[in-house]
Amino acid sequence: MTRPWYRQFWPWFIIALPTAAVVGSIATAIIASKDGVNLVAEDYYKQGKEINQDLSKFDRAEALNIRFALEVNGQELTLKPLSGDIPPGQALYLSLFHPTLAGQDSEHLITADGSGTYRFHFERPLTGKWHLRVDAFNHEWRLQETVQLPTQAPVELDPKGR
Repeated sequence: MTRPWYRQFWPWFIIALPTAAVVGSIATAIIASKDGVNLVAEDYYKQGKEINQDLSKFDRAEALNIRFALEVNGQELTLKPLSGDIPPGQALYLSLFHPTLAGQDSEHLITADGSGTYRFHFERPLTGKWHLRVDAFNHEWRLQETVQLPTQAPVELDPKGR
């Protein structure tokens, strides 16, 4: 006597293949809907023209010989001036850009403590690759660098880091 179909291997194997495809496509749709991919900006031409205008800020930083040492330990980021004509007590704009997740980008206004060191505390530790930009309060000069966080040793930010 033969066994009923539901007790045999092959019918369940044939049913499992399309079922796995349906489950996989649902999981892919859920993952895709959580974080939109922002790799290409809609106004990329306008942003490209702005980049060319911003190069003068790097030239100004080079003329002023502005350099910083960047350290990230846990939830604290420190910027120590190494050289340059930075007015005492001048605030800086610190911008952090994630290469693929635009929702994690942030911009902060930071001030120096009594020793001239700029410190910023994050809510959670930053890890991975980040594009970091430091602007003068009056937007006269700019430094930027791509860094892997957390840093093992201080990273020097200089005008050539474009």
